[in-house]
Amino acid sequence: MNSHIDQVLTGCVVLITAERRATELAAALARRGGISRHAPALSMLPHADDELLLDRTRAVIASPPDVVLATTGIGFRAWIEAADTAGLAEDLVRALGTARLIARGPKARGAIQAAGLTADWVAESETSTEVAELLLEEGVDGLDIVIQHHGAGADGLDEEFRDAGARVTNIVVYRWGPPKDPVLVLESVRAVADGEIDAVTFTSAPAATAWLGVAREAGILDAVLTRDDVLWAAVGPITAAPLWTAGLEPLIPDRGRLGSFVRAITTYYAAQPGVATSAGALHLRRGGAVLDGRDLALTPSGLAVLRLLADHVGTVVSRDAVLGALPGGSRDPHAAEVAIARLRDAVGKQVIRTVVKRGYRLEGAVDPADVVTNEEGA
Repeated sequence: MNSHIDQVLTGCVVLITAERRATELAAALARRGGISRHAPALSMLPHADDELLLDRTRAVIASPPDVVLATTGIGFRAWIEAADTAGLAEDLVRALGTARLIARGPKARGAIQAAGLTADWVAESETSTEVAELLLEEGVDGLDIVIQHHGAGADGLDEEFRDAGARVTNIVVYRWGPPKDPVLVLESVRAVADGEIDAVTFTSAPAATAWLGVAREAGILDAVLTRDDVLWAAVGPITAAPLWTAGLEPLIPDRGRLGSFVRAITTYYAAQPGVATSAGALHLRRGGAVLDGRDLALTPSGLAVLRLLADHVGTVVSRDAVLGALPGGSRDPHAAEVAIARLRDAVGKQVIRTVVKRGYRLEGAVDPADVVTNEEGA
């Protein structure tokens, strides 16, 4: 991957709403120039010491089930880890090895493989509906089924299988809890509404639902949803469901993996044409700007003025408009002149022109068809 692609997220402010693997996601974004803001919408409540979990684990060992459904990779791994803490991991893996192992998606399959087992069937859609359709069509009457639940609950699988005659045991290793810092989540919602964020990422449906719920409770959901300059990104279709319900069209990678997720975001921004200027393509982000592949050294004031000029590329912007764009609300004409001078130093003196008695102009790209050669002008 070349350096341009590596740094394609330069200046891009990305909100991370996940608690788990947030550090890994932030590091991957930073390697591409991204700036992360972290506001976990939910917390994960582990149940490794829950006596009910251990009692049910011992029951599974004593009487191995016919079918085991792993709904999440993290949950299945946590179950094995909890069993290991209690000295039961070897016996549990042996018992699970006699059952038909069903994985609700590739992550769950990976966790099954990490335990030294093999999934007999994988729901590629990562939906509980696909799992239910398979098993109910085959028939579950009289079967012992163990379901390892994800943090949001059972998705109705317990009831469906019981109604069809199965004996169902549910295993809950973690649950979703309230955010550790509710104020931070609220601030992240307001930041999106105020135009401080380029992209918002979600890696779980409950977190997406919770984050949108905070926006609704704060009375700014409409302001959030109507921002057409925000990239909404979900790690997979299950995570995207609450966003679709809210009327958003999130970016979804081809595979539900963190690496694929980052690549999808990077590819999206790499494909953006930017503003065509006389010095090349200008890409403006909330945290910075890149001109023809060059990271511009800009102050917040410089970035605000450049954004204003870029919105009117090729046309004159008045000094009063420049003053209005500056943070702090200064009405001193000298402040506009200083801001423009500093911006020229960063961008290039030939790119930003002063139009006497009228204002300033960001020079747009020149169409070769409009250029008159010496011979043609002779």
